[in-house]
Amino acid sequence: MSYFRTRVLRKGNLPVHVAIIMDGNGRWARRRGMPRTAGHRAGVKSVKRIVTAAGEAGIKVLTLYTFSEENWSRPKSEISAIMQLLYETTKRELRELLARNVKLIATGHIDALSPRRREALLEAIEQTRDNTGIVLNLALSYSGRTEILDACRALAQLVQAGKLDPAQFSEADLRSHLYTNGLPDPDLLIRTSGEMRLSNFLLWQTAYTELYVTDVLWPDFSEEDFFRAIWEYQSRERRFGGVAGRS
Repeated sequence: MSYFRTRVLRKGNLPVHVAIIMDGNGRWARRRGMPRTAGHRAGVKSVKRIVTAAGEAGIKVLTLYTFSEENWSRPKSEISAIMQLLYETTKRELRELLARNVKLIATGHIDALSPRRREALLEAIEQTRDNTGIVLNLALSYSGRTEILDACRALAQLVQAGKLDPAQFSEADLRSHLYTNGLPDPDLLIRTSGEMRLSNFLLWQTAYTELYVTDVLWPDFSEEDFFRAIWEYQSRERRFGGVAGRS
């Protein structure tokens, strides 16, 4: 068992929900003189490694920023390779998701996926829906701003239908129309590759999330790196806008 894993599990103050911006696949490949697609394939191995580690540690929800709405502007060849990789991985790993009691869900505009790839994803979601272990949430064709706009549009329709008084709007109303409705907000957000930005990811949900940035590129991100981030989280005092030392 790794050094940080042992310390983290002994301390016990685990985050309930961990979100990860999996960055650095392209740089990992470029440094090795390989095509970007090789970096994405290497990144899938890290996904499997971290999902397994998180589930075994007792993390309840793991959200992975898999593909953003902005990513659709990348070269068509790269998009095609990523989507094919998603399809292959979903089909290949379904048996293991079932064996490990992982519940798969997806947030974002997954209708943007091709029918074949969308059906494979929805089939995996359906087959794992009754699993009671870690919830693996894939943010696919996802945009934090679009998510908030979609929630506002849904609320506006309720107002127009006379079902909601705009003077009574609350955070709970908006939250109930977010893609992540039913999930707790992330306690910890990890970003690999050293970039210091949220990249339009879970903008509403991360208002009081603890941030952890590492220079490690995603394909190199290990179980030890994952537990190092949690160890750092465990050392912080979360005040949610309050004052330290006050209940």
